[in-house]
Amino acid sequence: MPHAHDATPYDALLLLSFGGPEGPDDVVPFLENVTRGRGIPKERLKEVGQHYFLFGGVSPINDQNRALLDALRKDFAEHGLDLPIHWGNRNWAPYLTDTLREMVADGRRRILVLATSAYASYSGCRQYRENLADSLAALEAEGLELPRIDKIRHYFNHPGFLEPMIDGVLESLAGLPEDVRDGAHLAFCTHSIPNASADTSGPSEDHGDGGAYVAEHLDVATLIADAVRERTGVEHPWRLVYQSRSGAPHIPWLEPDICDHLESLHEAGAPAVVMAPIGFVSDHMEVLYDLDTEAMAKGAELGLPVRRSATVGADPRFAAAIRDLVLERAAIERGRDVTPCALGTLGASHRLCPAGCCPARAPRPAAAGADSPYA
Repeated sequence: MPHAHDATPYDALLLLSFGGPEGPDDVVPFLENVTRGRGIPKERLKEVGQHYFLFGGVSPINDQNRALLDALRKDFAEHGLDLPIHWGNRNWAPYLTDTLREMVADGRRRILVLATSAYASYSGCRQYRENLADSLAALEAEGLELPRIDKIRHYFNHPGFLEPMIDGVLESLAGLPEDVRDGAHLAFCTHSIPNASADTSGPSEDHGDGGAYVAEHLDVATLIADAVRERTGVEHPWRLVYQSRSGAPHIPWLEPDICDHLESLHEAGAPAVVMAPIGFVSDHMEVLYDLDTEAMAKGAELGLPVRRSATVGADPRFAAAIRDLVLERAAIERGRDVTPCALGTLGASHRLCPAGCCPARAPRPAAAGADSPYA
């Protein structure tokens, strides 16, 4: 590897995630953080929180981030990469601003950010960058010296992200009854977002008809379906489907919904389905509830055999991919000529989000991009 084990100029990696409640008393305060500024009554938040209460008021995401931190630290140590790793969340402890304050106090001045979202979209990229800008503004108001922050490029088509998902689909297919296995359909699942947000995802040249968000997911789905065909000799029909819609009914969101898709497949005579949650890094609440609970119940209601394949989680190959992406970005920052590692037709994503990338309806400052006020 031409960029060896040198992370210079970076002196820390920040794992930046969504966060989640870790007990029943946390659920409503957590949802208040998530929906701040929208004026949603507390009683409505209690209704929304029922998904969490089904699991003891605990989101799995924080424990999954702890496991990923352990995997990253183990991988970095085994490969001689001396780079401290910190963790901050957007909506729950450890909060991003608190983590950045601690990093500054520790002398960190050049920070590389790993967001737990692999694709381009407002909620999956720009909103994280806005949160970074909010935190930097808070530290600036405290009179602290601000670090320079960059963000790892989108990693949806890195082999270390793809290979664990391919294996997960193969394992799920193998777990189906033999008489339905070869005819099983693949449903590649991701979080639905408003059509308008999808259409404006990615750089401006990628806007239109689903934008980068849909294009990137389709590229991943194609790569996985092709790999499954090559390794089994069977071509499985597949479709990109959506889940976890939360918007007003009159606003168009990406479709079809996974449960509607299962009904359509059953009506068409499909013998079985494997759901592959390619839009999620780990088993978030959306995976545990919308797929493992709702969609599995729909399959049982229809008498349709349904399996859910594994997310990437803390797979060692994913940890190795993050190391590769850290070293790639560090080498580029040092002026080295680097060939980024990416599969599929889209190639490696931009290393710096350009102005106009994944815009919000109401413009806000965003760090770690070409339009950052904290460059």
